[in-house]
Amino acid sequence: MKALVLAGGSGTRLRPITHTRAKQLVPVANKPVLYYGLESIAAAGIREVGIVVGDTHAEIEAAVGDGSRFSLQATYLRQEEPLGLAHAVLIARDYLGDDDFVMYLGDNFVVGGIESLVGRFRGLRPSAQIMLTRVSDPRHFGVAELDAAGRVVRLEEKPREPKSDLALVGVYLFTPAVHEAVAELKPSWRGELEITDAIQWLIDNGHVVEPSVISGYWKDTGNVADMLEVNRLVLESVERRIDGEVEDCELIGRVVVEAGAVVRGSRIVGPAVVGAGTVISGSYVGPFTSIGADCVLSGSEIEYSIVLPRASIRGVRRIEASLIGHDVEVTPAPDTPKAHRLVLGDHSKVQISS
Repeated sequence: MKALVLAGGSGTRLRPITHTRAKQLVPVANKPVLYYGLESIAAAGIREVGIVVGDTHAEIEAAVGDGSRFSLQATYLRQEEPLGLAHAVLIARDYLGDDDFVMYLGDNFVVGGIESLVGRFRGLRPSAQIMLTRVSDPRHFGVAELDAAGRVVRLEEKPREPKSDLALVGVYLFTPAVHEAVAELKPSWRGELEITDAIQWLIDNGHVVEPSVISGYWKDTGNVADMLEVNRLVLESVERRIDGEVEDCELIGRVVVEAGAVVRGSRIVGPAVVGAGTVISGSYVGPFTSIGADCVLSGSEIEYSIVLPRASIRGVRRIEASLIGHDVEVTPAPDTPKAHRLVLGDHSKVQISS
């Protein structure tokens, strides 16, 4: 069995962060989201992984390498344009051969891994196995309609008028039967080859498609709110570890201070992670915060946030529920009455209390 990991796409919902970085490499608890997926694939006993890449291929390839750090053998498959999930299967046809495979969206996060899902697929071996979860706005997902017996009747990708609130989770398992389905597809109204249409073809042609309705352990990290929630979920499981230098501080609960970090005269309430080379002084770091490597936090307060490497936050009170990018500088505004001075990247969102 092989794995097909989709790591292309432009990450428009995470702009401006993804103007300069692949969305799959935005960190959760100081580790790229993509790494969690690769670790889950390896833990499920899969050793060969094809990684579909697009414009950010150089960054993805540099981060993953040959896959050996994950006990995987990585092969890179170039997708010139993001033309749909089924298009990724199409360009991977030669690589996949006649093997069963799991398709994993590289910006998705499955809490607890996929070992049980892969084990169930290997035992039942349907033509396709899909996971479903209930969402508040299914228009942004592939949507499944089930009959009274729980069988899949219809699938539709990002429907304008959804027939249910059951969204497809970003992990799919297939036998080689899916290649025949993909070969029959025509582009949807969105101009893409939809994996939902391929699965629908399997249903319509008498193949077994096994659904599983799950709850509570999947997140698509395509927007800031979900990134912060996944960060919270991962930090819930960290164990206290102080490898860096700590002086005149109050550290409460599950706090990780990586080797090379320096924390002075500050209060940190876990779960929280401080990356290597970061210097924190006279500050408060609240729960569910991950601060990347080589950052500076001075005279500031922050909680429930993700700070990427080399960011600097000085004299700012208070920051919460924020995603702060690489090499960002956050400082107090000049004392100018009734005025805000802003330098913002494309597609930024700012909330100002006036």
